[in-house]
Amino acid sequence: MDTKSEIIRIGDSLIRDRGYHAFSFTDISTALNIRNASIHYHFATKTSLGIQVVRKHFESMLQVQEQVSNMDPLQKLHSFLNIYVQAHTEDRVCIIGALAPASHAVEAELGNELSQFANSVLRWLSAILEEGQLSKVFFFNVPPRTKALMIVTNMLAGLQLARLTGSDDFYLIKQTVINDLTQS
Repeated sequence: MDTKSEIIRIGDSLIRDRGYHAFSFTDISTALNIRNASIHYHFATKTSLGIQVVRKHFESMLQVQEQVSNMDPLQKLHSFLNIYVQAHTEDRVCIIGALAPASHAVEAELGNELSQFANSVLRWLSAILEEGQLSKVFFFNVPPRTKALMIVTNMLAGLQLARLTGSDDFYLIKQTVINDLTQS
């Protein structure tokens, strides 16, 4: 992996482990055994690094969307939820959960990038839910976007809460989301 990719990878880990405001370029340079100037060569500011981290997550989401595009709605939902399962397995929060609390205290560029990503996540999940509702796989009585909001907030909170209450609680939340949708 090249230096720029490694900086993004470590920046992502630090944001999701510590929070955006709790790390510096020095943390990255120490981890990579390089000078801060090497980081500034690729990223002039912490904001530019944060934007690239969010874009990396957006690209990953688009790849998953493409991979599951021909699957049925329940399989798509499982693939969507598996993004959170992966974060849980890594003992991390998702990038939205990590950056949202800092969104009012970061440069507008990063806040806008995060907002666009969050809205893309909601649009994707809303489309899955609508498809599932139309094909009688999912059952719910609110608009698909509202249901998507409820699911995303449950998964975001589940990642954070399970750090305190235990892994079983995360999987209980995930299964309850599925059961709630699939039981008529």
